[in-house]
Formats: sequence, C-alpha cells, structure tokens
Amino acid sequence: MSHPERLLSIAQTANLLGTTERFPRRLVAERRIAFVKVGRHVRIPQSAVTEFIAARTVQPITNRRTNQRRAA
Repeated sequence: MSHPERLLSIAQTANLLGTTERFPRRLVAERRIAFVKVGRHVRIPQSAVTEFIAARTVQPITNRRTNQRRAA
C-alpha cells in the first residue's frame, strides 16, 4: 500500500525554501507552483517544491577555459 504524498502548508513550504511566507503565497497566486485546495486551506505537494527547486537550480561552470577567460 502506497502512502499519500505529503502536503505542506505555506509556512512549511517557506521554511523548506528558506523564504518568508509571502514568497510561496506569491507562487500560488501566480500559478507558478502546483497546489491543492483543501477547503479554504492551500497545501503544496512536497514533490512540487522539489520540482520547483530542481527547475531553478543553476549548475556551476566546469569548463576551465571559460573560467580562465573570465579571470583575465
């Protein structure tokens, strides 16, 4: 039997992202992150937060030539 996905409150989402509550509220208002309405409450699936972070993660530059040109 599989467990249902964990739904996070706005406060929990903000804590996970390291932001104030205003930021995840804005993400929801602008429909930039998936969310679930439970009555009047808004809950954000933990997988949506993980996907949001992954989609905005910038990888470091690993090409040494590029780094050397910038240093010059």
